[in-house]
Amino acid sequence: MPGRVRDDARSTVYWGAAHGLPRVAVRTAARRGDLQGRLIVAGAGGGEVWDAVEQVRAAGPLYRGRFAFLTVDHAVTREVLASGDFRAGSPVRTGGLLGGLMARTAPDLLHPMEPPSLLVTEPPMHTRHRQLVSRVFTARAVQNLRARTEQIASELLDGLVTAEPVDLVAAYCALLPVTVISEILGVPPGERPRVLALGSAVAPSLDFGLGFRQFRSVTAALRDFESWLTGHLARLRREPGDDLLSQLIVARDQDGGLDEGELKSIAGLVLAAGFETTVNLLGNGIALLSRFPEQLGRLRGQPELWPGAVEEILRIDPPVLLTGRISIRDLDVRGVAVPAGSYVVTVLAGANRDPKVFAEPETFDVARANARDHVSFSAGRHFCLGASLARMEGEVGLRAFFDRYPDVTMLPGARRRANRVLRGWSRLPARLS
Repeated sequence: MPGRVRDDARSTVYWGAAHGLPRVAVRTAARRGDLQGRLIVAGAGGGEVWDAVEQVRAAGPLYRGRFAFLTVDHAVTREVLASGDFRAGSPVRTGGLLGGLMARTAPDLLHPMEPPSLLVTEPPMHTRHRQLVSRVFTARAVQNLRARTEQIASELLDGLVTAEPVDLVAAYCALLPVTVISEILGVPPGERPRVLALGSAVAPSLDFGLGFRQFRSVTAALRDFESWLTGHLARLRREPGDDLLSQLIVARDQDGGLDEGELKSIAGLVLAAGFETTVNLLGNGIALLSRFPEQLGRLRGQPELWPGAVEEILRIDPPVLLTGRISIRDLDVRGVAVPAGSYVVTVLAGANRDPKVFAEPETFDVARANARDHVSFSAGRHFCLGASLARMEGEVGLRAFFDRYPDVTMLPGARRRANRVLRGWSRLPARLS
């Protein structure tokens, strides 16, 4: 019992440093007019962020907020994400009292925002890990998955009930990508519902400012996910298949290229990230095309526009709202002094609506010529490893859905995800017939 009490106390202290204090500080700053605070609070509540985005844009290419620098400028966003003068990392792990407190009280568990996660590591570790999995996500490899993805989409659509309202996120948008990534990673069909539930439960771990109850829930889900992943890797060691994880296990066991922690980190991130953001892409696409039927009509008349339509969906309503980088030395960015150790938040959704790059940026246009210039998949060495897979799943999934149900009616009750980082729908009620 004393050990349990000690662990609970450490967990509470960690929550206070990593989430509780930042949560209060951001809300206070928002009330006092800080634009970064306003943007974060809007996203956390599942509300629209566009007013705050445009206020940041009006303040200049790089806004100095109460806690970090903030940009919605397309050129600055690309510069920060691609530059070697910035590194990935947690905004509250940049030193100081809070950083030290977090380091001493952090839970001992696999976490997507802690090393050796691909999200926060840098070369040479990042390069080595990325090379181990990149062959599965090449354009050629993804194209080979297209026919199977079309089959999965068709089977899922066959199973939808048309006589009564259906939540499209739960019944379709989530099931398509989790099935595809599960097959890539050798997850048996019977285990996929659990993977989906665990993936959804751990998604808020990418966020900050969590309430204490949600923090405890996410921490428990991360432990459950790691436990499941340990068992899955052990199963593949006994019965290897023709899948990515079996190949990584062989590489790890034969040449020691990965330690066990690195193997689990890569496997867990690829599995969870392999469907969570694509759920958002599919949901955002269905919502947009239902809202703008004239654009859907263009796709019916010109199906060759579908790949570009997916890019436009990614541009105007990206699956990830923002990301950030830490400066490694004193810098000058567009005339603004950025001291070493500063956190710079790049608002991907804002950069995607930069009028200097995109004409009439708030207009949804499936034939937009430069839609692919969006930064929804980040840029530089942390460019999304699964971008080709997400694009293919988005095109296949959306086209199959609207070919099958061209007259879908969206119903009241749709809800945005209450998340400061991920942007999508948690619920999309619809009537199909």
